[in-house]
Amino acid sequence: MDQEIETSSKLKRGISGSTLKMIAIVTMLIDHVGAALVARLLIVHGVENIMYLIYWVMRLIGRVAFPIFIFLMVEGFEKTRSKTKYAARLGLFALISEIPFDLAFNAKVLEFTYQNIFFTLFIGFLAMIALDFISKKKWHIVFKIILNPIVIVLAAVVAELMNTDYGASGIICIMVMYMFRKNKVGQIAAGSLAFLWEVTAPLAFIPIGFYNGKRGWNLKYVFYAFYPLHLLIIYLICMAMGIHGYAVI
Repeated sequence: MDQEIETSSKLKRGISGSTLKMIAIVTMLIDHVGAALVARLLIVHGVENIMYLIYWVMRLIGRVAFPIFIFLMVEGFEKTRSKTKYAARLGLFALISEIPFDLAFNAKVLEFTYQNIFFTLFIGFLAMIALDFISKKKWHIVFKIILNPIVIVLAAVVAELMNTDYGASGIICIMVMYMFRKNKVGQIAAGSLAFLWEVTAPLAFIPIGFYNGKRGWNLKYVFYAFYPLHLLIIYLICMAMGIHGYAVI
């Protein structure tokens, strides 16, 4: 009995999925305030040393968010009851978020030169579904080896052609996290290497390393609702301050 209690206690230690999600949400918010609001202030008032420093610190903090969102999506892929509904949810919020995203960063209702992060996650999720489908088929191993990179390259090309946030690089990072999903140490190591181009992004794997496998609070739709809502609020604040035009992403 004591051993069971001790084992249960150990399982509860660490960081839950909801805590990871909150870390990602907060760092994303800091990043977007820097990219949409502080960047506009720099454009309007000119580059001042302290303001420029604040801008870059906020952007560097924000790099932590995307690896965590990928990790949670891969976890969700493994645990969800319906991959189809999960994908549909990502696709729906990609569409819902596009107007707030374009307003926040381009001050336009619709602008198709750069698409929000939900499109990247949606394409990556579809690629995971395809890879999972291939892995479960009783096809010749050589055929599977040929098909897997085709799926990954196709997803990366689609993301790049659509100019989604993070583009092909984001898809590659999603694929790396997916391929190492059964080995947490390997996933952390491979994920850190995949994100080396983002300077501070590998820091995300510190809290990920403490993930305890528990869902935590039920925040299923918090990120979905928060993403378009916070972008819209940032845009309204920019308009209230009288700072218009393009921001920096």
